[in-house]
Amino acid sequence: MTTLLTKLFIKNPESVSDVRVRSAYGTMVSIVCIVLNLMVATGKIIVGALFGAISITADGMNNLSDAGSSLVSLVSFRMAAKPADREHPFGHARIEYVASLLVAVIIIIVGWTLFTDSFGTLIPLLTGEASAEAARVELLTIIVLGVSVAVKLWMFFFNRKIGKKIDSSVMHATATDCLSDAGATLGVLAAQIIAFYLGLPWLDSAVGIAVSVLIVIAGIRVLGETKNSILGEAPDEQVVADIKALVASHPEALGIHDMMVHSYGPGHHIASLHVEVDGEANVYHMHDVIDNIEKRLHDELGIIATIHMDPVVTNDETVNALREMTAEILTGIDERLSMHDFRVVAGPSHTNLIFDVEAPFECKLTDTEIKDAIATALKARTDAVYFAVLNVDRQ
Repeated sequence: MTTLLTKLFIKNPESVSDVRVRSAYGTMVSIVCIVLNLMVATGKIIVGALFGAISITADGMNNLSDAGSSLVSLVSFRMAAKPADREHPFGHARIEYVASLLVAVIIIIVGWTLFTDSFGTLIPLLTGEASAEAARVELLTIIVLGVSVAVKLWMFFFNRKIGKKIDSSVMHATATDCLSDAGATLGVLAAQIIAFYLGLPWLDSAVGIAVSVLIVIAGIRVLGETKNSILGEAPDEQVVADIKALVASHPEALGIHDMMVHSYGPGHHIASLHVEVDGEANVYHMHDVIDNIEKRLHDELGIIATIHMDPVVTNDETVNALREMTAEILTGIDERLSMHDFRVVAGPSHTNLIFDVEAPFECKLTDTEIKDAIATALKARTDAVYFAVLNVDRQ
């Protein structure tokens, strides 16, 4: 079904980096979800009203809110496709993160509302202040809820598949919500059958509470995932690996460091990095190499990159020996430590070893402890007077 819809409504479906194609995918998925959610919501609300089942009505209202969330997604994809302008020079793709946030808030509000309504009905039944009979389980109830579970499971796979294809946080959020909806509806159906045959009228309200809790949890999960995208998070490991592999394919690139990758929405990455080159090579040739790397990053990976060229000494035996010794010292302190921009400045009384140390956030040593450990190791390794002049970069 997903393949058929894609063929019918998406032109150039594999060009997912094209904002127009992403917008077409978003429009298609949003419209399908709006229609299906309205259908199952209408069926549940009618059945809930006919047979006096609070949990079914609550589940229907949840699906109605899902239709509203899909409408938010539809608007967000339309806005994300807008080209860059003076006020938004990096485009509008991050609007998807805002839409995911709105979807999460809607889910939580609906869940809380259902919780308070169900709880308010349950207490009088348990205390004897109110009486009721368990709703009859009719064939219509089973059909409506069963179809709803099947529809929601299909929507889960539908959103997950397209979401992975176009890297959409909104669709990932919707897929999570659909899966929780399917489980909730299945629970409502089971509760209706048990309550009727065992004569437990309060079970309907109790299941309404359980459904509402599941809805709130799903909303909080989506909120947590969206928060990371908005605040900024570490770049995808595959993106970093692809950048490093492309740079390393140029023999003139001797090393790469100080790389930062910023995401301005799915498929919109901007990167800055330092590439080490032979300090004695022709500067114009090296400049041309760097330009070619930047162009390849854009053409092949869709990344707008700014590269700083770092010249390093490669044919000085003393410098090379000191570089190797310093690298061994770092590995002895913590095997995860590495260095870059290594330079040697010799003087009449001492020699400065100037470099930057890359330390992972997981390294428990403080910057000062790392510097002290390096200084101590230098004194122990040689009789010469070496001073380490360094910065510690956390990454």
